[in-house]
Amino acid sequence: MKHIHFRGENILNVPNAISLYRLAAFPLIMYLALTGREFWFVVFLCASLVSDILDGNIARFFKLQTRFGAALDNLADLFTYAMALLGIFLFKWNEISPHAWVLYVFLGIFILSYIIAFYRFGKIPGLHLYGAVTAGYIQGIFFFVLFVWGFYPWMYYLAVGWGILAYLEKILVLLYTDDIRPGIKGMYWLLQKKHSR
Repeated sequence: MKHIHFRGENILNVPNAISLYRLAAFPLIMYLALTGREFWFVVFLCASLVSDILDGNIARFFKLQTRFGAALDNLADLFTYAMALLGIFLFKWNEISPHAWVLYVFLGIFILSYIIAFYRFGKIPGLHLYGAVTAGYIQGIFFFVLFVWGFYPWMYYLAVGWGILAYLEKILVLLYTDDIRPGIKGMYWLLQKKHSR
């Protein structure tokens, strides 16, 4: 198998190919959303949400984690979740709008985490904290259920509330650590590591 190296890492692997699929699907999903093709929008969005679960798990299981892959996955996540939010605004806003305040809080914290990352490190944070990964799974399930079966308020508050907590933790980690390397599990583990020295 061929190898392509970037900053000392082999970046030609299956998880990175899956993340690239999500990036390549982004323009198509946006087109489907903006032209009102809800059925096909849901099909391709759900494929991207499933691929989001696959790439990280494959990378961890087969020890294929790289800084490049983490950043690529984060970028692909950003585009995928932007499309899910676009779908909410275009197709499901009647159901969501009475509960929109908590979504706005989440989006504010989410954007703040990227501002802090760019301010401190000058790049997209390649962090996959346990809390954020779990939030991603819960939010992916919520989006899938929302677009396929309908709106369940308890699931909405769980998905958005967990996301708020996860991105607050991400902000703390970004402010605490000096290196956003792959393998950081969360604030608890960073503090444990510091106290064990």
